[in-house]
Amino acid sequence: MVPNRNETREMMLQPLAESIDLLIVDDEPDFLEPACRFFQRQGYRVVAAANAEQAIAIQSKQHFHLAVIDQNMPGMNGLDLLERLRKEDDELKVLMLTGGGNISSAVEAMKRGAVDYLSKPFGLDELDRLIRRTARSETLERENKHLKRQLAQTQSTKPLIGQSSGIIEVKRLIERIAPSDKPVLILGESGTGKELVARAIHAQSPFADKPLVVINCAALPESLLESELFGHEKGAFTGAADAKPGLFEIADGGTLFIDEFGELAGGLQAKLLRVLEDGSMRRIGSVKERRVKVRLIAATNRDLGKEVESGRFREDLFYRVNVLSISIPPLRERLDDVPLLVEHVLGNQWKLGPGVQELFQKCSWPGNVRQLVNALERAKILSDDSTILLQNLPPELRKIDKSIAADSPSAPLAVIGDAIPMDSISKMHITEVLRRNQGNKAKAARELGIARRSLYRMLEKFSS
Repeated sequence: MVPNRNETREMMLQPLAESIDLLIVDDEPDFLEPACRFFQRQGYRVVAAANAEQAIAIQSKQHFHLAVIDQNMPGMNGLDLLERLRKEDDELKVLMLTGGGNISSAVEAMKRGAVDYLSKPFGLDELDRLIRRTARSETLERENKHLKRQLAQTQSTKPLIGQSSGIIEVKRLIERIAPSDKPVLILGESGTGKELVARAIHAQSPFADKPLVVINCAALPESLLESELFGHEKGAFTGAADAKPGLFEIADGGTLFIDEFGELAGGLQAKLLRVLEDGSMRRIGSVKERRVKVRLIAATNRDLGKEVESGRFREDLFYRVNVLSISIPPLRERLDDVPLLVEHVLGNQWKLGPGVQELFQKCSWPGNVRQLVNALERAKILSDDSTILLQNLPPELRKIDKSIAADSPSAPLAVIGDAIPMDSISKMHITEVLRRNQGNKAKAARELGIARRSLYRMLEKFSS
């Protein structure tokens, strides 16, 4: 029989069987064994149980997306088993198999938490369609939760601005890498646009219609980061009042972007390696295995090769993640892109006053594109009209302008660039921001548009 248009569309929207962990519970071998073979051929990850006791023991060790339960079994019946399994895992979707025409038992099953039922006799194809439709509903529910959490963050892809050779190469690599499902490692200093590149990869990938979940390792302590990534069960630790899925589960079928990847602690590195190797993971406080299929994109401003040599980063995880890599050049190495970036940020309603563009071309931009954007946004607020003047810029930029002018007031730009090394300008810039913030490194890092740890590393470099 050829499916009609609506059935074909529904089949296209349904998740792949390979992504579904299925538990079938039935005491009749004549049904259980053929059903397991059928669903295994379809690609499901199937586990069978001949009675309620077996099902309870199996569920204690493994997480399932769906369970198909026969209502009439000796010992604990299907309705009681339904309640028991869902008490242990309230995310489990249950389909109940009922006796033909027994509407009252079907209603009772729905009251106890079953999502649907199927009356005997039925064909396995019919059960397959019901399972896929239920799994699709579960996937949509998970994605809707993610969208609500991400409501304040735009998922639209912003363009990569620039025509320098470095940015052209980044764009080329994105086009080649995006269609793959392999992990990606994005390298670059803070503020260069690593998340922008990750979003571009996701938008051009086969998972573009699935969630893109973002987390910054440097923003969370290790204990909280583990819970965010892998989730936790109710009562797993003080304050865990409810079970919570981790970001790997939320991103299942899509992309997980981990920023500041080099900040991961050793214990989390080992746990992450296992997910990348076979897709299996456990929530904190749980003994149940869960399986996810996630494309990982990691970003760091650290030299992970050196981190491996020093023993601070696992070598096996480094090679597992560093399958495809993209290096984003810092802004000081692509100053020709500065006018394009300025035009993109300001639009047509704003213009630059005398000396502003020249100053932008002289800066070393230790905070990279983020620092440039912050400087422009600040100047727009302080400007009296639609013209940005030197006095509207942050003090550290004006100080650089005065220092360069005092050193060589009539020298051309090329000579000025040779006269003052970029590192010296960076040091001068950071020192001024720290002075203005009374030495508060957290505030200084925010003003610079860089991570606090990046600021610490810069200060160590200047003091050495």
